[in-house]
Amino acid sequence: MGLKPLHDRVIVKRKDEEEKTAGGIYIPDSAKEKPQGGEIVAAGPECKTVKKGDSVLFAKYAGSEFSMDSEDLIIMREDDILGVFA
Repeated sequence: MGLKPLHDRVIVKRKDEEEKTAGGIYIPDSAKEKPQGGEIVAAGPECKTVKKGDSVLFAKYAGSEFSMDSEDLIIMREDDILGVFA
């Protein structure tokens, strides 16, 4: 990755959301909500609780979205992360 987050910031790639419900109904893109989970792509030097590769849950409106290398990413503070999946 060509971008290194500073201080306690992390770069997160959202997980893809299911396109089909448990009942077998397909959900169109316009009706989907943005997932609140993702994988950390890069972490700043002051991050103490998370590292690259961790799967995390973050606040719904956390961070700032941007695109890099045709990928949609989010940069946020470590404080915006609610939990790490074990």
